[in-house]
Amino acid sequence: MVTVKNIYKAREQISDVINKTPILSSSQLSSICGNRMFFKAEHLQKTGAFKIRGATNKVKQAVKDGATFVTAASSGNHGQAVAYIANELGVPATIVVPEDVNPSKEAAIKAYNGEIERCGLTSAERLPRAEALAAENNGGVIPPYDDPLIIAGQGTVGLEILDQLDGVDVVVVPIGGGGLISGILTAIKEIKPSIKVIGVEPEKANDTYQSIQQGKITSIKEAATIADGLRTSQPGSLTFPIVQKYVDEIVLISEAEIRKALFFILQRMKQLIEPSSAVTVAAAMFDKLNVRDKNVVCVLSGGNVDLKQLGEMNPEK
Repeated sequence: MVTVKNIYKAREQISDVINKTPILSSSQLSSICGNRMFFKAEHLQKTGAFKIRGATNKVKQAVKDGATFVTAASSGNHGQAVAYIANELGVPATIVVPEDVNPSKEAAIKAYNGEIERCGLTSAERLPRAEALAAENNGGVIPPYDDPLIIAGQGTVGLEILDQLDGVDVVVVPIGGGGLISGILTAIKEIKPSIKVIGVEPEKANDTYQSIQQGKITSIKEAATIADGLRTSQPGSLTFPIVQKYVDEIVLISEAEIRKALFFILQRMKQLIEPSSAVTVAAAMFDKLNVRDKNVVCVLSGGNVDLKQLGEMNPEK
């Protein structure tokens, strides 16, 4: 299992690449939520999301171990992050994307000199192709979340929160495959276990919530949520035990609540975040946290929104 020692090592490994993102605040949201609200702004991170942390940790190690090529199966933030750090290190990268990849995401990967290969429509189809490419090219596959180096890299978000803000009571984290929350949980619970960590999932992508309820990894049939970064069908085999051990609570958010939170942040704080980030804000806005008069930090995990689709997310439509 990943430990806080691994996360400190990851911080050293990635410090020359990543940004130490700011913590924002909002007096208006604080008033609405009945807490002092803070926001860890990973949407302002390089490549627009926290994913660069874990990707940098993993790709750097792969190159140290002799990899001359890297690949990932991803249509979104992870693929962009892998392409970015591979380009920085001078290593070619191919990102295996679905046949119906979003054009803006494809363009972002190409902007970092990543090669694109289309394969199928599901991750189950893309991952074997990525593994085959790695075998053919003396390369390494960079997993999106279920890997110790990825988890440790994402855990550096937790270290920064503790460094940047005194008196944190609650940290609210979105859950997809679990890489981000398992890293943050490890950092915070091993350093300051009194801090409450609450995970948030969309109602339509509640695989980790279901898994906690069942006491074992449980799959869901479909994750049809607007929060595309959280559309996993089950938590990872490495991430889930960490979440199971440490998480204080997991709450669920409706699609309407996600839309309202996203546009509130855009209109009032002038911050463009993606729906996957908005789930943490929604949890606070719609009283899912069950805390009052506390210092609450919501992790804004990313800001890579397709502007053509932004109007479709408007809660007033």
